[in-house]
Amino acid sequence: MDRIDCVVIGAGVVGLAIARSLALAGREVVILEAEHAIGTHTSARNSEVIHAGLSYAPGSLKGRLCVAGKAALYAYCAERGIGHRRIGKLIVAVEDAELPELDNYLKLGAAHGVTDLRLIGAAEAREMEPEVACVGALHSPSTGIVDSHALMLSYLGDAERAGAALALHSRVLAARPTADGIVLDVGGAEETSVVCGTVVNAAGLGAQAVASRIEGMPAERVPPLYHAIGHYFSLARPSPFRHLVYPAGRDGALRAHVTLDLGGQCRFGPDLGWRDGVDYGFDASREAAFYPAVRRYYPGLRDGELQPGYTGIRPRLAGPGSSMHNTATDFVIQTPRVHGIPGLVNLFGIESPGLTASLALGAHVAGLVSAMG
Repeated sequence: MDRIDCVVIGAGVVGLAIARSLALAGREVVILEAEHAIGTHTSARNSEVIHAGLSYAPGSLKGRLCVAGKAALYAYCAERGIGHRRIGKLIVAVEDAELPELDNYLKLGAAHGVTDLRLIGAAEAREMEPEVACVGALHSPSTGIVDSHALMLSYLGDAERAGAALALHSRVLAARPTADGIVLDVGGAEETSVVCGTVVNAAGLGAQAVASRIEGMPAERVPPLYHAIGHYFSLARPSPFRHLVYPAGRDGALRAHVTLDLGGQCRFGPDLGWRDGVDYGFDASREAAFYPAVRRYYPGLRDGELQPGYTGIRPRLAGPGSSMHNTATDFVIQTPRVHGIPGLVNLFGIESPGLTASLALGAHVAGLVSAMG
């Protein structure tokens, strides 16, 4: 039976960043991906936003790794020529009752060392975004956008140049700890088994399923998985916005953010709904709720200007009743001290800001693996 030093399960942006960090540290790395290509799920179906670090509980991994990852990501993209823009974001209060929410964002950002935030009045907000109606706003200049696919290809290239290998169509069917390491049974054109010194489960939407296939994995250490679906609608004309625009209200399932891609296309979303599994079907009936939600801050939206875009699904650890920006849940990264299986690291609930935090997550997990010996 072949032996591999480190296996990373999952070739999304976080799995690739982890494989990159491990390979650059001199470890032998194989990346196992069940699908036909890298980054086909959460990594490819999101807003491609580089988050500033304003929405996460003080002391959380999400907050700490988002802020560290943001700085690393901007530097990395500039060095490698990966498409990105630091376009900034306005969080807007459309009525006086929402103004205290801007202060909450300011405090959450300050707790993680985000020092460039600025409260502005309605007049200045309108100078920055003439089409936006609000009574006040919070300006986040370090929020940006990035070409997520180019980023993933760059991470993979770094890993492969350092000796890592990618195996597509390679689903982990079962795993069992042994005295020699963790034996993985891997499906594909031909099923095979390998013994691994270290296994990093970074399977995203599949992380809970992978963990449940590991013999001896305590069931209570596998958190529930909720499939949170978000719809995006595109604006059927050139964008009137130069910044990302987020409504301030934190509760409710539909906040209809303005997101922009590198080509300037404007999208609104995501909303928040729930599916029983990985089902990307687009529910066009959601359009009726988007119009009034967007018009709260963008009254110039005309009937018929929204077109169905795409959907994305996040691996949430909190289900119906939680908001899109639930500060009660954090990234869950488990080492043998938690689950008792030598050589295994599990990552659960790696949703937003996973893209922003990817380099920091890669370094963090590589550090945990090094400490495991």
